[in-house]
Amino acid sequence: MSIQSTPQRPSLIERIRRSDLRWSFSHSVPARFAAVLLTVLVLSAFLAPLIAPQNPYDAMQLDMWKSELPPIWVEGSEWPYILGTDTQARDMLSVMLYGTRTSLLIGLAAVSFSLLIGLSFGLIAGYFGGVVDNLLMRIGDVVLSIPTILIAILVSAIVRQMLPPDLREIGASAVLVLAITLSGWVQYARTVRAQTIVERGKEYVMAARLLRVPPRRIMVKHILPNTLTPVFVAATLSFGMAILTEATLSFLGIGMPPGQPSLGTLIRIGNQYLFSGMWWIVIFPVMQLCLLVISVNLLGDWLRDALNPKLR
Repeated sequence: MSIQSTPQRPSLIERIRRSDLRWSFSHSVPARFAAVLLTVLVLSAFLAPLIAPQNPYDAMQLDMWKSELPPIWVEGSEWPYILGTDTQARDMLSVMLYGTRTSLLIGLAAVSFSLLIGLSFGLIAGYFGGVVDNLLMRIGDVVLSIPTILIAILVSAIVRQMLPPDLREIGASAVLVLAITLSGWVQYARTVRAQTIVERGKEYVMAARLLRVPPRRIMVKHILPNTLTPVFVAATLSFGMAILTEATLSFLGIGMPPGQPSLGTLIRIGNQYLFSGMWWIVIFPVMQLCLLVISVNLLGDWLRDALNPKLR
């Protein structure tokens, strides 16, 4: 009697290679360009201690005699200050790399916490409905009725006043993450709620209820995986918006302090010298911020189209 061998399940790498997502990515020039650009920006930011000419946080490495140097291709420049220096003798390339890392970490943390809150509220509202649904969605409506920047400004101002003066600069990044999170969770909650309402009426959820599976397990193990596709797309697009919100708050002076520069802080400082001839102090951080947000948005647009079955 012959024994039939069971077919082996393809490996993870093989499944990725055969997936529609990989095929779509390989045939999308904007997506590949954005992925390469974002990879370069992220790697250079997190490898800043290894590749930056100086540490802008270390006062011992700053030489005030070399402040306000122009970029290397302009007369009066000096090596190794490729992009010049600012008024504090900080190398612009170094401070941009460290500032990009700060902006990325704040944006990633804000999106992660917003996603966690939005997923939780959306699942609870969509699964239980009734009074719980109305209460959570009315809270979301109130948040949406206030501009995002205004919510962030109010939260930042209130929390900063509650903190002792010696902790305001130390906790600046946490305040920014909290402000962006409180204004960004609603879109995830609404998306997940709509998907949950659809999924809770399907046979597999009804069967789980008949088997007396706890609601928490039904929401997490059964409903949640079927709601993640639109959420991932929204999170990718919101990542760029979170970085812009952080830059806006820092530009307004209620974000990161000058001693812990982010891209928004650098733009705010450089804006004061734009018409004094030191254009490089503001132009290069603006370009870095634009490249970062454009690459994230291009990837988000591609992901939205690639995961939309109507466009296949």
